[in-house]
Amino acid sequence: MKDTPDTTQDTTATTDTDDDRIVALLLAAGGGRRLGGRPKALLAHRGRPLVEHAVAVLREGGCARIHVVLGAAVETVRTRAELPGCVLVDNPDWAQGMGSSLRAGLASLAGTGARAALVSLVDQPGIGAEAVARVRSAYTSPGSLAAAAYGGERGHPVLFGAEHWADIAAVATGDRGARAYLAARADEVRLVECGDVARPYDIDTEDDLRHLG
Repeated sequence: MKDTPDTTQDTTATTDTDDDRIVALLLAAGGGRRLGGRPKALLAHRGRPLVEHAVAVLREGGCARIHVVLGAAVETVRTRAELPGCVLVDNPDWAQGMGSSLRAGLASLAGTGARAALVSLVDQPGIGAEAVARVRSAYTSPGSLAAAAYGGERGHPVLFGAEHWADIAAVATGDRGARAYLAARADEVRLVECGDVARPYDIDTEDDLRHLG
């Protein structure tokens, strides 16, 4: 099935500024297999669904345009989460792993005028607006590649200039996403140290839920 973006909630006009050329892709399709099948987008954090928190972080970090890739319990997420101004992208192949969500998100950018995608994960609430802003600032051209670093180790968010999208989509499979693509081009990736402002833990297991408020 072809990934088709749902633009019914896209209320942000496209202009020719860097703020609009860099579009955030929030990958929020995971089903929480190790969390008893609880979709990660709907985990409670500070009284609201985790996906709302992730969108707020991106906005605070300077992202004016946000595409949210949904998968597990998509209709429930649409009903419960308040995501005004976001483009909601359905990924029917979400169970195949993060790679399918990355492909769906990149496909949703076609025809939008975007020159770069800033990719973040819904299950990393320890990464805040300052890290987002730092990685966004690494954009220089559609050929840009950048990633947050934590003690020198590459993490999220990551920024992909548009010149890389087709090649990334061609290799994004399973849960590896763009890992292999970035590793093969390590010399081209600008690492932006964020270890002083963010913690890159994932919410994957029951024990990890202690990080949620």
